[in-house]
Amino acid sequence: MIGTQPLVIFSGNSNRTLAKRICKYLGVPLGKADIQKFPDGEVSAKIEADVRGADVFIIQPTCTPVNDHLMELLILVDALKRASSARITAVIPYFGYARQDRKDEGRVPITAKLVANLIETAGVDRVVTLDLHAAQIQGFFDIPVDHLYGSRVIARYLKRLDLSDLVVTSPDVGGLKMAWAYAKLLDARLAVVEKRRISPDSVEVGFVIGDVSGRNVVIVDDLISTGGTVSQAAHLLKEKGAERVIIAATHAVFCGPAIERLTAAPVEEIIVTDTIPVTANLPNLQVLSVADFLGEAMHRIHMNKSVSKLFRS
Repeated sequence: MIGTQPLVIFSGNSNRTLAKRICKYLGVPLGKADIQKFPDGEVSAKIEADVRGADVFIIQPTCTPVNDHLMELLILVDALKRASSARITAVIPYFGYARQDRKDEGRVPITAKLVANLIETAGVDRVVTLDLHAAQIQGFFDIPVDHLYGSRVIARYLKRLDLSDLVVTSPDVGGLKMAWAYAKLLDARLAVVEKRRISPDSVEVGFVIGDVSGRNVVIVDDLISTGGTVSQAAHLLKEKGAERVIIAATHAVFCGPAIERLTAAPVEEIIVTDTIPVTANLPNLQVLSVADFLGEAMHRIHMNKSVSKLFRS
């Protein structure tokens, strides 16, 4: 029975701060692993702890530099597998390469499936992740996947703001299901912004479906990359008479012109979590920690208890 085996936690270099916070919640030390690079850039890893028969968790979001952190994860898994770990769970708070989850035109890859295959082949027995860019990516795995939702952490913070006449808005039609979940948690109305993607880093917004005039609006999304979608949505919502505009997203990818766009956006607060290390200098940025949330999920998995209470209702 796994719950009787020792719980051991390791981390790559992508977000050691989050890993230490999770370890603090669980009351266990962070396992020692020596991760270095050969002169040509190849990753080298050595596990410096006895993991034979252990229930092992590796905390490693595959954020920038994505390829380095993905390879660190795969190599750590291989090392742990060869060291006779009883079970290996990959805790991937931010799952990179998830935006290419289908063939929407000819001669393009499905990278989300490719990465899922790599993780399974390396020897991972279970995956824990947070707000996948597309929920169907769970089906790309033939091992158990616990897909948790940052809305539990972010909605708790939004409730403390005590916003009246609240409208939850999706910045595009694809995010409507996530917006509906937030609206349900916050007992709020729902609206959506119509968006067209022009290029991988450029979008064009059209109109708002729903009444936002004179109301407080929260724009919710799974991630903020270049900031084009949410910033343009914020400008449009203000034009339509929104009183206060707040942006809330789980993953603060923040690349390219994101900081410039978010600084210029007419928003009172930008709420993100620490699934990815956040170094941006934005005066209205609020970073919430998912450490306790993920730590509780890991505890339940280790003890063979239900994780369903942590899922979005």
